[in-house]
This record gives sequence, structure tokens and C-alpha cells, in this order.
Amino acid sequence: MEFNKCPCYGGNLDKFIQPMILIILAQEDLYGYKILQHMAESSMCKGQKPDGTGVYRFLKAMENRGLVKSSWSLDDSGPAKRIYHITNEGKDCLSHWIDTLEDYRQSIGKMLEEAHKVYEKTKK
Repeated sequence: MEFNKCPCYGGNLDKFIQPMILIILAQEDLYGYKILQHMAESSMCKGQKPDGTGVYRFLKAMENRGLVKSSWSLDDSGPAKRIYHITNEGKDCLSHWIDTLEDYRQSIGKMLEEAHKVYEKTKK
């Protein structure tokens, strides 16, 4: 079995795209490409660039929900770029994500403890 294509390898973390975007935009306003770069550098992505199409879909959905807003930047030479900003609603959402991620961390810790116990029993 190829584990690198299995969810057990940790490569599919779509559930965490939204909080990652919110965390990044809470620090600074950025273009979509720069958001992708920051995500790739995060510990969640392990140096792998996330699927750009999926991230842009999340950005659009988040904008529709009022969590982020975008505007066109014409300052740079070259084509116009869409720059994203977190809104107050996005900051509130990030606050809820912090609580949710804390709950996940506790639940995962308990699951990990149980997995270690069970796994050790199967090795004997």
C-alpha cells in the first residue's frame, strides 16, 4: 500500500485551509499568490504548495461570507492583483477557530494516547 497517498500520511488537511488563511491575513494583507506561499511554508503543509484552485475557492467563499474582502491593487507594474484583507467578522471567526483547534488538540491527544496503547498491545 502506498501510504503517501493515504489520509494517514496527513496530506489532506482541507479542513484547515480556512483557519490558515485567517491566520495569515490577520498578520498582513496579501495577494492570493503570497497567501499560497505562506501556506506552503506553514507546518501544516510541510513545504508543499497547497492546491491553488482550492485556496482561491476558499477565498471566494470566505469573501461571500464576509470573513475577508478583496480589492484590486494597481500599484505594481504589470497586471492588477487582487489583495485580500481580513474583516472584523473574519477576526471573530478566527477566535472561534482558536477554540475549535484547542478542542481538536485535546481530542487528538486523547486519541493518540489510545492509539499508542492499542498499537503496543498488537506488537506483543
